Amino acid sequence: MNLFENEAKAEKNDHPLAYRMRPQSLAEFYGQAEIVGENKLLSRAIKADRLQSLIFYGPPGTGKTSLAQVIANQTEADFVKLNAVTAGVKDIREVIKKAKSNRNLYNSKTILFIDEIHRFNKSQQDALLPSVEKGTIIMIGATTENPYFEVNSPLLSRSRIFRLEKLNSDQIVLILKAALKNRKRGLGKLNIEIKPKLLNFIGQLANGDARVALNTLELAVLTTPPNKKGIIKLTKTIIEESMQKKILNYDRSGDQHYDIVSAFIKSMRGSDPDAAIYWLARMIVSGEDPKFIARRVIIHAAEDVGMADPHALLIAESAARAVEQIGFPEARIPLAEAVIYIATAPKSNSVIKAIDSAIDYVENNRARSVPSHLKDNHYQGASNLGHGIDYKYPHDYEHNYIKQNYLPEKMKKICFYEPSEMGREKNTTKFLNYLKNITKSEDDSDV
Repeated sequence: MNLFENEAKAEKNDHPLAYRMRPQSLAEFYGQAEIVGENKLLSRAIKADRLQSLIFYGPPGTGKTSLAQVIANQTEADFVKLNAVTAGVKDIREVIKKAKSNRNLYNSKTILFIDEIHRFNKSQQDALLPSVEKGTIIMIGATTENPYFEVNSPLLSRSRIFRLEKLNSDQIVLILKAALKNRKRGLGKLNIEIKPKLLNFIGQLANGDARVALNTLELAVLTTPPNKKGIIKLTKTIIEESMQKKILNYDRSGDQHYDIVSAFIKSMRGSDPDAAIYWLARMIVSGEDPKFIARRVIIHAAEDVGMADPHALLIAESAARAVEQIGFPEARIPLAEAVIYIATAPKSNSVIKAIDSAIDYVENNRARSVPSHLKDNHYQGASNLGHGIDYKYPHDYEHNYIKQNYLPEKMKKICFYEPSEMGREKNTTKFLNYLKNITKSEDDSDV
């Protein structure tokens, strides 16, 4: 029994658009090219109907259940669907019993799709394990939670895990256009007028969730009466009401995008946490890609805070990891924390000056040889070439420091890094001066 197939046969117009527009084949599936793109492992397995147990992990509306739908349509195996919210051990045992019977009588496989598998407790997951291990059933689990935390290790070890990423706005717009065009399952029989810009706004505000986008479009269409010409004309106001979000004047491909990002960066650089948080909120509410925001925060931490407070880069990187691991809306908190930290941190761009001046020197001067005492001497014959001879190991000396030349001979007086007097770099300057004083005192004692 293929439950997806039975549901499709019972399809009615009162089913939600997002349900009706679930892809029937890989050709109708948008996004996740790293998983189901041409010649990718999963796409080959689906086409060949040679699946093993799988777990699809990712945010809502990214296609986990839709992939199961595609597999249901592609496979010749018996396909059974359970939802972990309502199913229990009894239901699992019934599926396993039927699977054993089908295999013994008809030599046919059974694929069990478990939606929200993270809702199963340990005993429910344990009930699956023997049948998954023996191949009695091929399990496909879908979860919005990290399976490494929510699924038992023995079950994980017997499954291939595929992580699905949030769809980008362009992919969601393609899904919306397909729904508007499809006469059988979508809205193609209706005379709908919607500007491309409004479709783009839905794609942005959906925050990677195709279901949210389709629900918005459907609600807008169903609540808008046709005009005298029979046209359902969707406006900005209608879309805002349907999505329950205000469409701000922010287009990720237009001037507003770059202006707001510029204001965001300059507010952090200018040490104004209130302004930085405001522009961050503008980007979040407008549906900006959180990974893009996180990247800008990381760049700013290194570029404008730098060595004045190196912890800023660690905090920015942690915020970026939080964006990937937990997503919005929760990720707004570590992002805001990083923005406030960076905005209130001391600033220094000495790192940029150092690396840029070094790159400029390399590009405009001939390459100098590595001094002999710094060359590698860990291979046979190296010492005969003079490699590593006269190298002084700093930890063999007082203060773990000994003056020696680390640059080519003709570059001894070159200085690339000049610490500022801001934040931690004050201590850096003191430390470097301390080393210079040690050197001077040693030189004096030699005299």
